[in-house]
Parts: sequence; structure tokens; C-alpha cells
Amino acid sequence: MTGGGGVSDLEARVRDLDARVIACRACPRLVQWRERVAIEKRAAYQHQEYWGAPVPAFGALRPEILIVGLAPGAHGANRTGRMFTGDRSGDWLFASLHRVGLAAIGTSTAREDGQRLDRVRITAAVHCAPPDNKPTTAERERCAHWLDEELSLLLPGLRVIIALGGIAWQASLAALARSGCQVPRPRPAFGHGAEAAIHCGGARLALLGSYHPSQQNTFTGRLTEPMLDAVFQRAAAHRPESSDPA
Repeated sequence: MTGGGGVSDLEARVRDLDARVIACRACPRLVQWRERVAIEKRAAYQHQEYWGAPVPAFGALRPEILIVGLAPGAHGANRTGRMFTGDRSGDWLFASLHRVGLAAIGTSTAREDGQRLDRVRITAAVHCAPPDNKPTTAERERCAHWLDEELSLLLPGLRVIIALGGIAWQASLAALARSGCQVPRPRPAFGHGAEAAIHCGGARLALLGSYHPSQQNTFTGRLTEPMLDAVFQRAAAHRPESSDPA
């Protein structure tokens, strides 16, 4: 189905996916942790009501660019209910997106702050905040079907996937392979600025790698603002190409 009816159907399916993500209770350790954090809270946020649930993707419902992170931060997205919102990682991410023209404003502090992404959608390999920011292998595998389903809806319009960190890179490659895309063998190695061409049907998708904008990376200078901007600039300028003939 094409035209307005098709768009409405896709948007409804994406919103339904988000609602089902929010209701997920598949990982007992993560459920216990995210809800405990939401009760105990950080002192600076004692007056706030925490989200304390799985965090759905945020942004365009028909994106050209999909950003894949690791998992919500305990006092960021797990508090605010929006990906990369309310912590230093989000400060870096949205400031960079805004500088290159991909975000409406340069901050992301709350769901009602007026932030808007018209070409970009932000998701994660794991949708619940994990202890020490480290989901187990089993938790990552249990959550992988959400990324599979998201890709099944979004792939026809996607031009670029940006993986923030090695785990997001591997999760993206695995999800693309399960979605029927042709992933290079051996699988491309992660690195900041790494790029892999993924053939999906008649189109070629670019997978870009970036260091995660975590405090560990930004405080030490492993990731700088120009480095992050450069990845998003490449994504914004990328144009779709047809796959080479078989």
C-alpha cells in the first residue's frame, strides 16, 4: 500500500512496537534493577518521578538514520523515559546532532523539552538500564528480537545505521543478518569511523561506527566533539546507492 495510508500503517506499527517494548518484563535482573533505581533515586533527582521501565526508541517514525546505543542510563533514560535524555552522554549526543542539523535543539533533558528528530531515530541493543551499564550476554540475546522487529519495519527507508560502541556494532550486524541483509564475511571490525556496506535487497546501507559518548570516553579525550560530529556529518550526507549486480 502506498501514499498516506501506507505511512499511517507504518507509523501505527512503529508505535505499537514501542508500546510492547515498554511493557516487557523478560529479564528478571533488569526488571529488579530498573525498578529499584526508580525507587531509591539519585539525591539530585529525589523530587522527580522516575520512568523505571524499558525505554522505547525515540525520533522519526520513518527515519533515514538509525542510531543504536547500548542501553539506557540508570539516572538518564531510566529516569526520563527517553533515549539518551537527562545525562552527560545525551548532552554530547544531542549537541552533536544539533550542530550537524539532525536535531531541533542541542539539549535533551526531558520528554517535554521540545526536542525533535525528523530524519533520525535512536534505539538501543538493550532497552532496560543494566547494573554497571553491563547487560549480560543472555540479556542482550533476549532483547535482540526488538531490534529485529524495528529493522523489519524501518529497513525500506533507512540509509545509515550508526552503532555507538562495540556491543551496538555487533548487535546491529547480527540483526541485519537475521533480517536477510548480506553482511560481509568476515564481519567488519568495530572502530571509530569504521564503515561497512550492507546489501539489503536492492539497496546498499551504510553501517558506521562511533565510540559511545560515555563519560569514560569523553572525559579521557578518546572521543572528542569533532570526532562525533564527523560521524554524524557523514551520515547526514550519505546518499542511497543500488546494490551491485549479483
